[in-house]
Amino acid sequence: MVAEVLIYVPSIANFRRNWLNDRIAAAQIAALVLEAAPAGAVPEELQRRLLDQIGASSVAVRSGGARRLLAVTDLPHSVERMVDLREASPWVWIVDAFGALTGPEHTMLRIVGPGMDGVEFVEIVLDEAPLRSAMWRYSANVLLLSLVISIVTALLVYRALHVMIVRPVRRLTSSIMAFGRRPEDAGPVIRPSGRDDEIGQAEDALAAMQKSLADELRQKKHLAALGLAVSKINHDLRNMLASAQLFSDRISGISEPTVQRFAPKLIGALDRAIGFCESTLAYGRAAERPPERRAVPLAPMVEDLRDLLGLWDDSDIALVNDVPDGLTADADPEHLFRVLLNLGRNAVQALRDHAAENPDAPRRIAVSARRDGSATVIEVADTGPGVPARVRERLFEAFLGSNRRGGSGLGLAIAAELVHAHGGTISLEPTETGSLFRVVIPDSELV
Repeated sequence: MVAEVLIYVPSIANFRRNWLNDRIAAAQIAALVLEAAPAGAVPEELQRRLLDQIGASSVAVRSGGARRLLAVTDLPHSVERMVDLREASPWVWIVDAFGALTGPEHTMLRIVGPGMDGVEFVEIVLDEAPLRSAMWRYSANVLLLSLVISIVTALLVYRALHVMIVRPVRRLTSSIMAFGRRPEDAGPVIRPSGRDDEIGQAEDALAAMQKSLADELRQKKHLAALGLAVSKINHDLRNMLASAQLFSDRISGISEPTVQRFAPKLIGALDRAIGFCESTLAYGRAAERPPERRAVPLAPMVEDLRDLLGLWDDSDIALVNDVPDGLTADADPEHLFRVLLNLGRNAVQALRDHAAENPDAPRRIAVSARRDGSATVIEVADTGPGVPARVRERLFEAFLGSNRRGGSGLGLAIAAELVHAHGGTISLEPTETGSLFRVVIPDSELV
């Protein structure tokens, strides 16, 4: 409508100008006829008919420096305004047009326009009432056309908004509501339309969020079921291990040297297994046993690790114990041994998987430790293939950090939780070959 108003203002002024130009053109033709006739040869009736065709009260011309009245009916008492078609500016035409629309109903105008064939100008006097009526009819037509255009435009805009915005937003809303009713299913996940605007970006973000949340909920549901199953299994496994412990106690009484060498380790392994089953039941309640910290010698612990991993002298994998004698860590011995055991098992599995593809590659695990201020730093390095970049971000998350087929990803998650319980940190450090895990255990007075 604003555009139509901006168009209407100059168009109504142009309509008035064209209307007056038409009257001047008719007056020019009438002037040629009247001048061509001998003086007094044009009957008064013909003059009146010519003036009626023009819509004027009189017609006059100026030629040869003299002004002559060619035809006249009843002359008005006065002429209120004069319009010179030869000199008026566009702004004057606009102002005069609205003055004609809002002025008195009967106003006499003196119109001056260019002449032809030696005539300097043609002048007519007419009543403005017919012009005003024509201008109002033209305005009504413009208004009607503007309303039609506005209605059509509004319908098109409404349709466009409905198709481009309202319908996609309703689709987003329906998808959110359907996903809220069944968040663990993939069915309610929205399919992005591929648009490049904000609606398309919202669809992409919603689809990514729904997929991620659905996967997370399904995983947590499976984890809950798995946790229940593991708790039941561990309950029965603990009873079976207790029976095995009784047999190991009997075996420890045999005096054979080899039995005497391995019996204490077997008993220790069974004790750890029973304790692990009990802690797993506690883990199902999201509560690990708080660490019972004391000074733990690290070199003997690494030797125990060698036996549990089966890395003896005839093993295809070499375990190098680079821990200085007498070095201790302020930690829970059971927790710290579980951390080293999980790291060691991961390294052994990585080396053996790597050996299947590279039989000549060196297979070596090195465990080192040192004091760094008020903390103990333990490093476990191997010569395996290393950890892929796609796994590193979620390396210490349960069920997500495994790179090996069949692996659960629990080992590093449990190790990280035990280290964090000591107020320490565990990290994968960059190396040229293989992988290097660094465990930092601060002393208890700093935790």
